[in-house]
Amino acid sequence: MGSKNKLKRFKENETFQNVIEPTREEVVSGNFKWKGKWNAEFFKNNNPIILELGCGKGEYSVGLAERYPDKNFIGIDIKGARFWRGAKTAVDNGMQNVAFIRTQIELIEHCFAEHEVDEIWITFPDPQIKYKRTKHRMTNSEFLQRYKKVLKPNGIMNLKTDSEFMHGYTLGLLHGEGHEVLYANHNVYKNEGAPEVVTAIQTFYEKQYLEINKAITYIQFRIK
Repeated sequence: MGSKNKLKRFKENETFQNVIEPTREEVVSGNFKWKGKWNAEFFKNNNPIILELGCGKGEYSVGLAERYPDKNFIGIDIKGARFWRGAKTAVDNGMQNVAFIRTQIELIEHCFAEHEVDEIWITFPDPQIKYKRTKHRMTNSEFLQRYKKVLKPNGIMNLKTDSEFMHGYTLGLLHGEGHEVLYANHNVYKNEGAPEVVTAIQTFYEKQYLEINKAITYIQFRIK
């Protein structure tokens, strides 16, 4: 994407009511205005809140929001030019139950109050295969504890990935730490039993993976 195109998208994001772009200082200082107030003041309803972390173009957030109008969806990514696509689709379609935050995933507990979130989706994250990159792996112990803080006590986690490495690493960690694995499958399009929504919504890259017969894996779990 050219820099001109990126700038155009950044400018357009500023006009979207469904895009929130706080500074890092604002979030870390505890002055983030929506923390603890997502239901009451942002969505203005009491519907469940579901996050998509590292949402990319926002296809999953928008796809879920279309399917579940009685739930609220928030996509989070540091790359605003990417989720511009999802934000624009939501605006064009008059969708009131989807929003996007431009911030780092590790600041999640500064953006949401304790037990404010019902469910989290992680879709096609960078597996960070090299050992020195493990601290950035989105299902490592540290990240799981951050998610646990914002999730309701019975909150659900979903990991969908094309990386066998990420699938195996996460499954091993979950079993090793005694978390509750509700469902796990290393090829959801070949095996029955996955929640219907897992195969019903496909990201841009997922469609490409499927064209070359790359297996898509999925884990649903609860953090103990």
